[in-house]
Amino acid sequence: MDWFEQIDGYCERTDFSYWSEPLNAVTNAAFIVAAIIMWRRTGGLPAARVLCVILFCIGIGSYLFHTHATQWAALADVTPIGIFILTYLFLANRDIVGMPWWGALGVTFLFFPYAYGVVSLLRDVPFLNISNFYWTVPILLVVYAAYLRGAVGLGFVIGAVILSASISLRSLDEIVCPQFPIGTHIFWHILNGIMLGWMIEVYRRHMLAGPAAGR
Repeated sequence: MDWFEQIDGYCERTDFSYWSEPLNAVTNAAFIVAAIIMWRRTGGLPAARVLCVILFCIGIGSYLFHTHATQWAALADVTPIGIFILTYLFLANRDIVGMPWWGALGVTFLFFPYAYGVVSLLRDVPFLNISNFYWTVPILLVVYAAYLRGAVGLGFVIGAVILSASISLRSLDEIVCPQFPIGTHIFWHILNGIMLGWMIEVYRRHMLAGPAAGR
């Protein structure tokens, strides 16, 4: 693989200059602002602060991708996202569902075959196939919400709704490009910053409320 191969995957980009995606680049501030806000709210909760650090890295990685637009920058973009998903899933299994750490880790690794199955199912579904991997997350949030119920379940449903709107707008980027030249990817960043910050808040509230608040 040529790590410096350039990628044109978004409506806003018209060439390979550094600032060809100015709005896509600067809207990554949503992740950084959310990370800073939640860092201040999660004192005394080390695991939540780990999520804040990963969220901050998502903003940096995505900024690099929307400015450099290379293969290495694409890896810097998606790696923190994957780490956040797996870390949050592990913490949800351990601290909200109440599994022992080894059980939480084992169930977390089941995300890989689960994601493979969902991606395979959505591969030929119009519109959903554009962002088929990302749909694995709101689906999983709804499954966990149905099991957990209560305040955490509602929090997961709210996260799933925000993320579903975000994924839909991400998928519309190239479709609406002729009529909306800046594209819709900026809304993916903004809504995702809100959603990921919210998911950290759901975890924070649960941990402060105590184990009995999980269900």
